[in-house]
Amino acid sequence: MTLTPRPGILEVAPYVGGEASVPGVKRVMRLASNENPLGASPRAISAYSVLKDDLNRYPDGAAARLRQALAEAEGLDPARIVCGAGSDELIALLVRGYAGPGDEVLHSAHGFLMYSIAAKTAGATPVAAPERDLTADVEALLARVTGRTRLVFLANPNNPTGSYLSADQVRALRDGLPDEVLLVIDAAYAEYVEEADYSSGAELVEAGDNVVMTRTFSKIHGLASLRLGWAYCPPGVADVLNRLRGPFNVTQAAQAAGAAAVSDTEHVARSRRHNVQWRAWLAENLSAAGLRPYPSVGNFILVEVPGDPETGADAALAYLKARGILVRAMAAYGLPKCLRISIGTEEETRATAEALAEFAAAAGGAP
Repeated sequence: MTLTPRPGILEVAPYVGGEASVPGVKRVMRLASNENPLGASPRAISAYSVLKDDLNRYPDGAAARLRQALAEAEGLDPARIVCGAGSDELIALLVRGYAGPGDEVLHSAHGFLMYSIAAKTAGATPVAAPERDLTADVEALLARVTGRTRLVFLANPNNPTGSYLSADQVRALRDGLPDEVLLVIDAAYAEYVEEADYSSGAELVEAGDNVVMTRTFSKIHGLASLRLGWAYCPPGVADVLNRLRGPFNVTQAAQAAGAAAVSDTEHVARSRRHNVQWRAWLAENLSAAGLRPYPSVGNFILVEVPGDPETGADAALAYLKARGILVRAMAAYGLPKCLRISIGTEEETRATAEALAEFAAAAGGAP
């Protein structure tokens, strides 16, 4: 007898994270997962290490200390904050809570892969709206809303394109949605954005009942290995998430490290300064090599490599990997001619630019 999983499960292409090692290469440069090259805050590391003697204790299921720290740092209501094992857990719980068979989950064409995966695992149908210039298109998203639409996911800034929508554009999207459709603003890279017209979306959460903002500690806070994220929600949505999540879904060490991380504003500022400097430097050098970097407000750059995927992006990926430099292929996102490169240390960024310039020159792509 063969067990049959729920509808949609076998349609899921499992998410594959960025590579972390190369056979035969001792030291690799990991630029495939948008991690903070400066690491975690020293305060977070200290808070984490203090708990090594309390591993026999259950964590605080309410994550009260962490939620209070987030509320103080962001000027938010702690009662509206729900913490999770990474923002991807919260994304999955939101879909599970509000969508199922016969429902639709809407996202932009080149949005985060977990939106489609979460929809399918809940038995819902993912719907992709076309983008304009690799940027989410408000009109296109609204045009694809139907009576079956239950959630709309907007990555802002977007991974992997690096583009963003202004606060006014996001508000227009929210205003155009029916009240029964939940808008989820995935602001995983919010801390890196310096543009004056950007907002993470917290004010929209407080203005109504159909907007949620998700955030993560995996990016600028450098705590990817701890799997820690949070959502800012209307009270009703927070109640739903707290009913669905596991009672101890966030470890005590993660809670302590997260609370310490948000208090270390200098580490955040230093990480942002590093990113701004080396993102601009890398974009300039990629352009000089004959490649096409797209504008980005995140801690990564999407770059188009001339030629067919086999002789362009795929060949460039292999060329870098042979030199111990790991970046991310973009075919799964519908961008087979592109690579996504995380901003690394100065050494890593210079090495990547040099290797890609050599590749482009050998392939005849240099100007």
